[in-house]
Amino acid sequence: MAAGRKAGAVVIGSGNIGTDLMFKIERLSERLSMAAMVGIDPESDGLARARRHGVATTAEGVDGLADLPQFRDAAVIFDATSAGAHERHAAFARRHGKLMIDLTPAALGPYAVPTVNLDEMHFVDNVNMVTCGGQATIPVVSAVARVAPVAYAEIVASIASRSAGPGTRANIDEFTETTSRAIESVGGAGIGKAIIILNPADPPIVMRDTVYCLVEDSPGRERLDRNAVARAVRDMVARVQEYVPGYRLKQDVQFDRLDGVYVPALGRTFSGTKVTVFLEVSGAGHYLPEYAGNLDIMTSAALRTAERILELREGVEL
Repeated sequence: MAAGRKAGAVVIGSGNIGTDLMFKIERLSERLSMAAMVGIDPESDGLARARRHGVATTAEGVDGLADLPQFRDAAVIFDATSAGAHERHAAFARRHGKLMIDLTPAALGPYAVPTVNLDEMHFVDNVNMVTCGGQATIPVVSAVARVAPVAYAEIVASIASRSAGPGTRANIDEFTETTSRAIESVGGAGIGKAIIILNPADPPIVMRDTVYCLVEDSPGRERLDRNAVARAVRDMVARVQEYVPGYRLKQDVQFDRLDGVYVPALGRTFSGTKVTVFLEVSGAGHYLPEYAGNLDIMTSAALRTAERILELREGVEL
């Protein structure tokens, strides 16, 4: 990509997530510009807004991209559809040599969490953004794991029911499975578990996440340095806030001593420290309402991921 020239981005999916992502690319990105938006409903609000902003559109799914000259030079495709549709979209992107950023829980490619493992994604052509709960909580699990080994981590993501569209509701099982695996493989926990709650409160509440980490006593190792853990969590929260301003720690990190407590997930008794972190995520209001922090953190993380991978490919340091 020539100096000063932005790379083209295609968004597949003209729903809430895809439309919010389009606005973020156009308003916030110094490296990307919208090349096209893809949908299947010609009357969707997302496609209508894209057309009004001068963005090329097609309502023929990815098959319609071949007819758009703007697609030829695009570098990145964002998939904001569903886990079931992603396999076909991923194959399409691979055929055309485009970087695929997957916002569905399909998990065909490696998991990407901007503050944890992006520098490992240099040559990857399809990366998965885990889930909204994963993007909100895995950085915290990773922060704790960098101080001491985490035997078990459990996250509870509570989102406004009104912010959970058909795609989110259809992918609940994939959400829990994908997030649980990523807590282990990216967050560094020995065993991970994820729970999602659709909160019907009216007016809707913003996204709230609770992270529980069990750090086990280990022979020959000093007891957990609580100050180091609290500092690591605060530092990680600050790093996530760089691309998700509405991400915040709700209160000080909590520590509880546990001795000989049976933990079903471990299948044995546990002695050590339970670390509890309470988080809140509100949206930036680019397209979605403020309470939809669960969607905002996904689009923000996807944008940061695409930008960083392009930088890595070009040998550009942050």
